[in-house]
Amino acid sequence: MEKRGDVEMGALYPNMMENPQMRWAFIRKVYMIVTLQILITIAVSSVVIFYRPIPEFLLSRTFPSLAAMIAIIILPFLVMVPLIFLRQKHPWNMILLFLFTISLSMAIGLACATRSGKVILEAAALTAIVVGGLTLYTFWAAKRGHDFSFLGPFLSVSLLVLIIFGIVQVFFPFGAIGTSIYGCIGAIIFAGFIIYDTDNLIKRHSYDEYICAAISLYLDVVNLFLYIMTALGSSDS
Repeated sequence: MEKRGDVEMGALYPNMMENPQMRWAFIRKVYMIVTLQILITIAVSSVVIFYRPIPEFLLSRTFPSLAAMIAIIILPFLVMVPLIFLRQKHPWNMILLFLFTISLSMAIGLACATRSGKVILEAAALTAIVVGGLTLYTFWAAKRGHDFSFLGPFLSVSLLVLIIFGIVQVFFPFGAIGTSIYGCIGAIIFAGFIIYDTDNLIKRHSYDEYICAAISLYLDVVNLFLYIMTALGSSDS
């Protein structure tokens, strides 16, 4: 406890004007929310993967299954709209965040249902290593005065290009090698987002923006996992 107190008394970055203890409390709150989201995602995805009637129905290519798949894909976006507007209205922000996590977890479970267990475990392990390493690096770099706000425009443009290529891939599949390259590029982009959003968490988010900060980091982790799984899954197939 004394060690943690000593850490929280020091500034997180040079010329820090706010109270370090308040910023650390905000950071802990955000990471607690993200951890809970990840645990929910693991639980819901596991049900979708291992309760065989669910993936068998969703992948049966019948009209009801296609309608269900479309609903699962669209539902997170529908929940996110009111979540953005009510992000500072407690308890509605937490309720909507829970629904958003559940709905997105179902889509993640559906994506995992088409992969082997080996690929899922490898992707999860690599994601944990990358997220942990980049988070520690960002805190270390911020302490030494490095700023990553310049990444914002580059990452936004890169994400837009990635989405366009993803849409193109639906109609004109890239093949195994192209899909693997696409997955690697996506993983690199979201690794950059983890650094950028962690830097924002340390320096820029106000204390009432914990929902936005948690969603940003959660989506970074989830997308990093999915793109790593895409890169590994193409070679597995």
